[in-house]
Amino acid sequence: MDLINQFIGRYKKEFDFYEMACRIVAQQLETKLQASGIRAIVTSRAKNPKRLALKIKQRSVEKLYTTIDGIYDDIVDLAGVRVALYFPGERDEVDKLIKDQFVLATPPKEFTGTSNPSYQKRFSGYWATHYRVQIRDTSLNEAQQRYADARVEIQVASVLMHAWSEVEHDLIYKPLQGTLSEEELVILDELNGMVLVGEIALERLQKAIEVRVTKLGTPFGNHYELSSYLFEAAKPLLKGEGLEPILGEVDILYSLLKKLDIASPEDISPYISSLHSETEKRSVAQQIIDQILAAEPERYTAFAEVRKESDQGIIIDESINTAKNKAIGYFISQWICFERFIHEITILRDIDSKFMGTSTRVLKKLNLFDENLIGELEYIRRIRNNLVHGVETPDLAFISSAGQSVERIMKGLQDNTEEDVRMAVKKALSSDTLSIWKHLGNERTLAISP
Repeated sequence: MDLINQFIGRYKKEFDFYEMACRIVAQQLETKLQASGIRAIVTSRAKNPKRLALKIKQRSVEKLYTTIDGIYDDIVDLAGVRVALYFPGERDEVDKLIKDQFVLATPPKEFTGTSNPSYQKRFSGYWATHYRVQIRDTSLNEAQQRYADARVEIQVASVLMHAWSEVEHDLIYKPLQGTLSEEELVILDELNGMVLVGEIALERLQKAIEVRVTKLGTPFGNHYELSSYLFEAAKPLLKGEGLEPILGEVDILYSLLKKLDIASPEDISPYISSLHSETEKRSVAQQIIDQILAAEPERYTAFAEVRKESDQGIIIDESINTAKNKAIGYFISQWICFERFIHEITILRDIDSKFMGTSTRVLKKLNLFDENLIGELEYIRRIRNNLVHGVETPDLAFISSAGQSVERIMKGLQDNTEEDVRMAVKKALSSDTLSIWKHLGNERTLAISP
């Protein structure tokens, strides 16, 4: 008993640490879920000390704790986050999102039914997935780095299952009001059956929404509808069994589509066929955004405005970022000129590349670049993708060097002996990139990672 009291005393002193750790995880999760178009209710809490003491006393009968560290190792949910999904069918998407956003401390634990019930249940019980994670230090600011060591449990289940499990847990596994009668257990079992039927209804509702949003001529009402459409439309493009697409920042994509007035299934369906299957490297939303921008580089301005609106409220040190933002503006303006050149030359040569932009496939078709130069352009394109999509911001030297490389390549194309190449370069360089430079370089837009 003294060991348990010592543990609780220490935990009370650390309570604020666990409370903040699970709050950070919940905030990051909620942001990612909303951006991906996944409807969910995200809540967090640090374990109540009184409830925790009761749980440890119950477990100590079997666990026979000998050290405080042994108790810490056994209790995995001192900091807990719950993800209550509107649609149970989105659990696989959430699984990928969690594994991408956090460091898994242990393999996920699948619950597919209640173990060893005292009453012979007719229904299967608790269905959920529990994750024990740590926060990536790269997602924390300097003042938050200490929370990278915290272990947080994330419980993912449907909104109905979470509600039922809360009732069952408090009544059966935390018997604060005495042992339940068989009649009470039967009623809980009956409620479990209703929850399972309710989950089937939620899955049917999700499919009904997917059918509605795929109808031609009907604009997407919000980014959740766009997410439903993209998820189903992108599935056939994936190679292998059991794979599902990673959608990414669907909210950003939806805002861009709305701004460009192309937010309907028939408007974006041409971009779907050009998606590649490696959505872990570049999400569906990123790929479609890149195709939209490559088709008409002038759209960078609209995209910059969308990103700026989405980044409102983010605090940065302007004095540190000024030089980098100017370098980004220079680099992006050079890259836009290059994209315009590719667009113009493919038109002149009647090459069908409308939705492939500056891909390796298109560069090879043009017969203008050797393997080394194509490799260099691929590297530069990765820098561009990181900047545009807020994945990470490379060092100032890398950005400046990449901008100089693109400018050098464009100057080399100016000296090409082929008339159509010189004509395409002239058209690309004659376009005004100053307004885009202001958006991307002098204002805090694409340089900031969400």
